[in-house]
Amino acid sequence: MQSGITASQELHDAFNTLVSSSSAQLGLIAGIKKEQLIPLETISSSSPDFFDDLTALEPLIKDNEAAYIILRRHQNAPDGFVAVTYVPDTANVRQKMLFASTRLTLTRELGTERFRETIFATTRQELTAEGWKKHEKHGELKAPLTAEEQTLQGVKEAEAEASRGTNARSSHVSSGLSFPMSEDALAALKGLPGGQENLVQLKINVAKEAIELAGTGSTEAEGLASNISDTEPRYAFFRYSHDFEGQEQAPIVFVYTCPSGSKIKERMLYASSRAGVIAAASSDAGLEITKKLEASSPSEITASMIHEEFHPRQEQKQAFSRPKRPGKR
Repeated sequence: MQSGITASQELHDAFNTLVSSSSAQLGLIAGIKKEQLIPLETISSSSPDFFDDLTALEPLIKDNEAAYIILRRHQNAPDGFVAVTYVPDTANVRQKMLFASTRLTLTRELGTERFRETIFATTRQELTAEGWKKHEKHGELKAPLTAEEQTLQGVKEAEAEASRGTNARSSHVSSGLSFPMSEDALAALKGLPGGQENLVQLKINVAKEAIELAGTGSTEAEGLASNISDTEPRYAFFRYSHDFEGQEQAPIVFVYTCPSGSKIKERMLYASSRAGVIAAASSDAGLEITKKLEASSPSEITASMIHEEFHPRQEQKQAFSRPKRPGKR
C-alpha cells in the first residue's frame, strides 16, 4: 500500500452491494476519513444508458473536494467497473497528496480484477456524458496507462506543483503543507549562522506528520553529498563558508534531495512540504536563505556546482578584430 490507508469494512460492504445490485445502482462515492477509505454516497441508476445515468453523478461531486468514484461502466461484465480519482485543482494540497497516493489501495483492496480502467479527473466537466465520451475516444487512440503508471504520474504532478524541476539548480518556492517543526529542529536552525556546525538536516516523521531533526554536523562543500542520505528524502541547510576575492562569505544554502527510490508517499509529502519548511526556517528560525537547490541524488550537489551558484563563471569574450583593408596597389 502506498499511503498506509486501508479500506473500511463499510466500503467493502457497499461495494459488494453495488456488485450484486445488477442494474439498480450506477456506482458509489468514497472518501478518506481517519486513515480509512469509507463510502460517502450511492449513485442510483435510472436509465439503461450509461451516459444518461451520469446526470445523477453531477450534484454529488464538489468543485473543491476530492473523491473516489466507482462506476459500473459495462453491464454484466466481471471487470465492468471504473475507478475514478477526482482531484479538483482547487482542492488543498494535502487532499491531492492523500488521494493520489491512495488510489492504488482502493482498487487493490476491492479487487483489481473488478476494474477494467482507472481514471484521474480534475474537473466536473470530465465526468459529464460529453467529457466521458471524449475520454473514451481519446483512449481508443492512446494505449491506457496501467494503475501503477497512473499513480506515478500522479506523483509527478504533485512534485511539479511544488517545484519547477528536480534537477540540481535554483528553484522557485510554491505553497504547500505546513507541518509543525520540532523544538530541537528549530533550535538547530537558529544556531546555524554562527554555530560550530555548518550542516542541519531535517526529515518528515510521516506517522506524526511533523518536521524533525535528522542530524547536524560539519563538512566542507566537497563532502556535503556524502553527508546526506541517498536512500531517503532530506531537507538540508548548509552554511557555505568560503573566501572569494579576499572576502569571507558564509551564505545559507537550502538543499532538497529526493532519491528516485523513495516511497511514493514520502516523495509527495516532501515535495508538498518543501515551501512550508523554507518559510519556517526563514520566519521562525530567522535564517536568510540565499540559494535553494534541488536534486534527485545528493551526488548531484557538488562543490563546483555550489560555487558557481554564487560566483558564475565569466565568459571571456575575445575582442572582434576588424580585418585590415587591403592596401592599394
